[in-house]
Amino acid sequence: MPRQVLIIHGWSDTSKSFVALGQFLSANGYQPKLIWLGDYISRDDDVRVEDVGIRMAEVIDDMLGRGELDGTFDVIVHSTGGLVARSWLTTRYRGQAEQCPMKRLIMLAPANHGSKLAATGKSLLGRVVKGYDNWFQTGQSMLNDLELSSPYQWELSQRDVLAAPGAQAGRCYSANAVWPFVIVGSHPYASMLRQIVNEDGSDGTVRVCAANLNACGVTIDFREIEEQRMMRVWESRLDCEVPLAVLPTRTHGSIVDPERTVGANREDIAESPEEQAELGRLVLEALACESFEDYRKLQGRWRDLSERTAARRADPPQGSSREFFHQYMQVNTYVIDDHGEPVPDYFLEFFSNTTKAHDDANVYLHRNVIEDVKKNSVNAALRNLYFDRTELVEGYYPRLPAGTPPELYMSISAAAPGRNVAYFEREKVGAEGKVRVHLEGDKPKRWLQRNTTHYVQIIIPRRPSAEVFKLRRLP
Repeated sequence: MPRQVLIIHGWSDTSKSFVALGQFLSANGYQPKLIWLGDYISRDDDVRVEDVGIRMAEVIDDMLGRGELDGTFDVIVHSTGGLVARSWLTTRYRGQAEQCPMKRLIMLAPANHGSKLAATGKSLLGRVVKGYDNWFQTGQSMLNDLELSSPYQWELSQRDVLAAPGAQAGRCYSANAVWPFVIVGSHPYASMLRQIVNEDGSDGTVRVCAANLNACGVTIDFREIEEQRMMRVWESRLDCEVPLAVLPTRTHGSIVDPERTVGANREDIAESPEEQAELGRLVLEALACESFEDYRKLQGRWRDLSERTAARRADPPQGSSREFFHQYMQVNTYVIDDHGEPVPDYFLEFFSNTTKAHDDANVYLHRNVIEDVKKNSVNAALRNLYFDRTELVEGYYPRLPAGTPPELYMSISAAAPGRNVAYFEREKVGAEGKVRVHLEGDKPKRWLQRNTTHYVQIIIPRRPSAEVFKLRRLP
């Protein structure tokens, strides 16, 4: 018998957008009384994602107590709804994920690791477009949580996905707890007005690499001299890789409508009947997953599907660009000093070697591979860098001189906080640290991964000048 299904919307949306999805589920054996549509405030400036998660816990606990919800149910979320569900899970059931009544968490284009459009939502444009009917509030607090490389995403990811060095063990997603699934499109908006916000590697609103729940973490400690000791890779809290399906013809709007029945979702994107039916098939496949062994097998099938989507760049459909199907990755950096204090003014560069030679290749790298850099508006020590991994592997590395290993190095320099303190070295202006972050073809050292968000904590040495403290012999 089908389980109950809760459907949760995203920022600036309502449950009305999910009537088509509910009708699809009903047509496939789910009775309307088994389907619940959640609504929450997202455009009032005082409401955070965490507030919605707390209130969600209260509502669900009450319904469980009254028998209106079964002891186990599944949840389908869209966009910001992914953060809401993760917040509820990791707050209400922290350390007790096996007791959570949610079994399957199906995420449709979730903003698990932020959205570039969050900054737009906080801007004057966002207030005019989204806030005109809400006293020009757009949900400032929630958009702060959604902004790329936000403090909230760093904290939430370490609750349920990653374990930084020294963190306590614990799993939210495992055979005996919750099974998450991620489905996201890689086609930007096709309608004229919405094209303004398009970005390759995304569905028009959320990047594929930001939707993917799987993430990597590393601490790079420039106080260490040896490269092997400098990088400490964080442990994963996942029992296995979370299934990720990347669809070539879906946008952020149409990912909620399996049969494209809603007029607003008819975007005239060329697709075959099989591609049109793919979304619905994946949703039903996830809901029907009965064992963790099946879950692992499904992950492999969805991975193959995502690679087929990436292969479409060789022969893109009519009206689509090959860049729509490039695979991207993003890097969230957080720079602190020896004392754990944020360093807000720093500069990152990437090169093929420590001498910064091979100028042509490195110019290509910074022009074609690194497509976007964003400084977080809440904490300037946090940055987000957006990499076209397809261009890295297929465009940048082939430009290196023959015999040059396909490596990628990162250097960092930071502005001194004052005349008495510098970073890295006391006397040298422009001192910097360098480290190798990627070696293509060497799996243990190929740390930067496609369709993935990487959390990089960087520790740099703080050096007080000789004048800060001295000892003088008593005359």
